[in-house]
Amino acid sequence: MDRGGCRLNGGGGESQGSEDNRPGMGSHSGMITLEDLESFSEDQLSDSGNGSLEEGETMEEEDENQDRLLHYWQDVARGHRVEVPGDMAEPIQQLTSNNNGSHTRERVPFSLITRKEKCGDVHYEKRHYEKAHWACITVSEETYEQSICYGFMRIMRYICQQNATGNYLGMTLPIVTVVRTDATRRDLARSVTVGYFLPEQHQAQPPQPIDSDITIEEWSAAIIYARAFTGPTNEVTIMSEIQAMAEALDTPDDCVNDTFIIAGYTNPAHANRQNEIWFMEKR
Repeated sequence: MDRGGCRLNGGGGESQGSEDNRPGMGSHSGMITLEDLESFSEDQLSDSGNGSLEEGETMEEEDENQDRLLHYWQDVARGHRVEVPGDMAEPIQQLTSNNNGSHTRERVPFSLITRKEKCGDVHYEKRHYEKAHWACITVSEETYEQSICYGFMRIMRYICQQNATGNYLGMTLPIVTVVRTDATRRDLARSVTVGYFLPEQHQAQPPQPIDSDITIEEWSAAIIYARAFTGPTNEVTIMSEIQAMAEALDTPDDCVNDTFIIAGYTNPAHANRQNEIWFMEKR
């Protein structure tokens, strides 16, 4: 089975809110992240090409630019024990060029219900999310990092071209991962679901995936409790954040106790990756 050939961490970047952005807490360095596969700094772009066909540029030159982008990330990835397969060249090129100012990264919309603060710090937000369509893939690898990599690489292909339209669909934030634990919240299940929110223009008629393992799901409206955190996402940090969120909630028994969501945000301007842990209110 093709696993996408890499390992990476789950998101980071800019935390979403209704009126302001709330940074996460702490600082960690990690392996290659989602943003590494979709953005370069200006210096890197000038060295490696911008991934798009400029006026007067031949297809051969475009292919050379695409190869440079792929080889750049393969070189970077090897330093993190990550292997990026050759068939990711075009998706990397598309996300690089489309997210370099030409497309707005659409946010998953929500309504803020309330916010719990203490001494100026936000402990969590209570939000309402409307029902919406998501493209999802369920993966079961040895580690969380491997699973989110495997899942996101295939979602990335769906976003870029492997869909019924054959076109780039647009990047949305956050990319989410649904994780499950046992009843005692001591261990993460190996099976995780990576989810991509369909942009608003595709919500009514979601483009069907070419990859048969990717499904289009309509997620029901939900009340979500969201808490920001900074750094890599792995089994240890996720279990720690689940525990911290359970302690922060006034009524944790009102929430589902064995299924949680990691929301990853990307922003190349931020060195520290920013994420959220989401608890779902019971229906």
